[in-house]
Amino acid sequence: MEIEEIREKIKYDKYEISFHAEKERYAEDITISDLEKAISVGEILEDYANDLRGHSCLIHGYSRNRPIHIVCGYTSVKWIRIITVYIPKLPKWIDDKTRARGGKK
Repeated sequence: MEIEEIREKIKYDKYEISFHAEKERYAEDITISDLEKAISVGEILEDYANDLRGHSCLIHGYSRNRPIHIVCGYTSVKWIRIITVYIPKLPKWIDDKTRARGGKK
């Protein structure tokens, strides 16, 4: 996945948000605007080319001075699907970009 392609699809509202991502978004107080902003300034932190559910990636970005992680992939019509979104923190993350030992992908 390429960050520029993801940004372009987000910019033109060619994305959907999974039910799981919606639950996480509300739990973490992440707005749609936060999600879009984090992608617009973010970078791909991890690429999951061999994921059994299809190619996906982890984007690390910021909004409202908070780090935000977004896992996304493609839908069957090549839109972006937001799989999950969260604020990186212990026990899975040591800091914004560093997984804790045993922090699963």
